[in-house]
Amino acid sequence: MDVPGWPLIFRGSAAVRAGLVTARRLQGPAFVRVLPDTWAARHLVPLGHADRCRAVSRWSGGRGVIAGWAAAELSGAPCAPAGAPVEVLLPVRARAPAGVRVRRDRLHPGEIGWRDGIRVTTPLRTAFDLARGEDETDAVVAVDALAFRHGFSPDLLLHFAVRYRGLRGVSRVPGVLGLADRRAASPPETRLRLLLVRAGLPRPQAQHPVLDDVRRRAVWLDLAYPAVRVGIEYEGADHTGPDRVLRVATRVTRLVDAGWRIYRYTRFDLRDEPRRIVAEIGRALDHAPSGTP
Repeated sequence: MDVPGWPLIFRGSAAVRAGLVTARRLQGPAFVRVLPDTWAARHLVPLGHADRCRAVSRWSGGRGVIAGWAAAELSGAPCAPAGAPVEVLLPVRARAPAGVRVRRDRLHPGEIGWRDGIRVTTPLRTAFDLARGEDETDAVVAVDALAFRHGFSPDLLLHFAVRYRGLRGVSRVPGVLGLADRRAASPPETRLRLLLVRAGLPRPQAQHPVLDDVRRRAVWLDLAYPAVRVGIEYEGADHTGPDRVLRVATRVTRLVDAGWRIYRYTRFDLRDEPRRIVAEIGRALDHAPSGTP
């Protein structure tokens, strides 16, 4: 008898029936129970995201489809809020174990794909589901991340809104799409853009290229107001390595020399001083010379 996932992540009852393991051995040091009747080899614990999704798939008996934030992460678009549960779509009602969200929803066969051997909603369907969320900022972050990673236009989600007009949260989708931008390269960039737009400032361009004629290359700004040469950069943890710091210093110098004013922000600025960010960018735009090329 073939037991999916044996001996890494598997249904314990199926493994016992197949004679692959005894109930007593399951309780021993080699395996850890991660969900009801779902076990993992001890060396995999704590489970990474893909293995958590695989465990939920095993728990569902292979009937489930991983969806929501978990599907976005599996598809290479890391945008899930901290602590987001693994969401799974099931054709029948089931009580969700801790760390899992179970829901029933209408799902077309063409909206199901595979990632690492796991059934998962396609990027477009995942974006549609997350666009219906109650938190508009999180919804825009998700649509931006998935559209950037998979190269689709957010407006395509309107087809889903028409097909599934009766689903919960569909009325929120047009508003989310009005704020989305497929060029946004990271969730913090999206949050920074939304902060400015909601404060009444003009919408900045995402991933704006500035041509460096001397070095024959383009320098990409996270956000920009090209007409007045105001650039905004989000500095994440990946910018703090010694080599990266040196490259960024040279990059900023080239931009300043070309007449750009560069404003650099971190997660601490976004979290603790959003009003200061808005005030600084507002002053930069107010004091910009008119007609600057």
